[in-house]
Amino acid sequence: MLAPFACQPDASRGRLHPEGMSSFRSPFQRDRDRIIHSSAFRRLKHKTQVFVEHEGDYYRTRLTHTIEVAQVARTIAGVLGLNTDLAEAIALAHDLGHTPFGHTGEDALARLMAPYGGFDHNAQALRIVTRLERHYADFDGLNLTWETLEGIAKHNGPVTGPNADPKHAGPLPYALVEVNAAWDLELHTHASAEAQVAAIADDVAYSHHDLHDGLRSGLFTEDDLMDLPVAGPAFAEVDRLYPGLERMRRRHEALRRVFGRMVEDVIAVAQNRLAGAQPKSVDDIRHMGTTIIRFSKPLYQELKAVRGFLFHRMYRAPSVMAVRTKVTRVIDDLFPLFLSNPGLLPQEWWLDIERAKDETGLARIVADYVAGMTDRFAIQEHARLTAGEPVVQAEEPGLQGLTKG
Repeated sequence: MLAPFACQPDASRGRLHPEGMSSFRSPFQRDRDRIIHSSAFRRLKHKTQVFVEHEGDYYRTRLTHTIEVAQVARTIAGVLGLNTDLAEAIALAHDLGHTPFGHTGEDALARLMAPYGGFDHNAQALRIVTRLERHYADFDGLNLTWETLEGIAKHNGPVTGPNADPKHAGPLPYALVEVNAAWDLELHTHASAEAQVAAIADDVAYSHHDLHDGLRSGLFTEDDLMDLPVAGPAFAEVDRLYPGLERMRRRHEALRRVFGRMVEDVIAVAQNRLAGAQPKSVDDIRHMGTTIIRFSKPLYQELKAVRGFLFHRMYRAPSVMAVRTKVTRVIDDLFPLFLSNPGLLPQEWWLDIERAKDETGLARIVADYVAGMTDRFAIQEHARLTAGEPVVQAEEPGLQGLTKG
């Protein structure tokens, strides 16, 4: 039984290209399945989360991060009586638009694309699921439901209007403008509670696993975490309950408590806010003027301290900064090279190139191609096309923290 403010499958606004209903899957289940089977989803396996793949088999990739986000989203959505399939679909799609090298690559591509309408990975995810995935006979993209597209566009909040995050000031990314022109996503409102759950699940997942991967990498130790809020008390509790516990078990027991505290906090806050607001429909959620799914203020402040620690000790470690410079060069070299020599793109892109009306249109095609690259393919192509050695060697340390701006 879904809560009255959940997205009801039979009340979906449908798809841009009408399709018949499945006899055994809801519309949101079909969205989830199409996302999982997409080419962009598979490429997440070889895209940076915090450590590139060759540094160890235990570190998260963009794909395993996405799976963890989806798991958290399903858990929270289920407790709150929301549509777990929709929350999962949005979670699985939220990072499809990421470039190689995470936010480091995105920063470089956004700078290069500034004259051509900008670049944003959330908007690029929409471009992928509405245009760039080309597998179906009747349409480009995945033809997802309005609710899933809305969630991808607005899971972090409204992008226009008085409630928009100030970071959205200025022109919207062209990819978002194009999708919204084809189908109004009501960018001035908040998204459904399911989309808000997907957004907070992203925060929960990376706040937990970046601590875990940072410890495994040796960039900091458990002792460094003892004075931090959330993490320090978790280790102290484990030490009290299990004195002398073996190091890896101690680490796991402490970090699972960090994880649990975040999830429990989100659920408690949401239940309290929903009880006070008494929303009767998903549209009530959209027009509340504030997010309903969030951390409590005390935990939010504590997590800011944890993220500040990670920023300085992990994302901006000296070895990391050296590699950020190198991989930025990969994007800086590839984009203008393809823009001036579009014939270097694979043959399946040539028809799009022929249809480009001007340099802006061509630049957007090049951005689609570069953004879709995996880390290793971008490095390999850069070495091949510039006739040089790979800018980052497989054995080189310091490829951490590339995702954090």
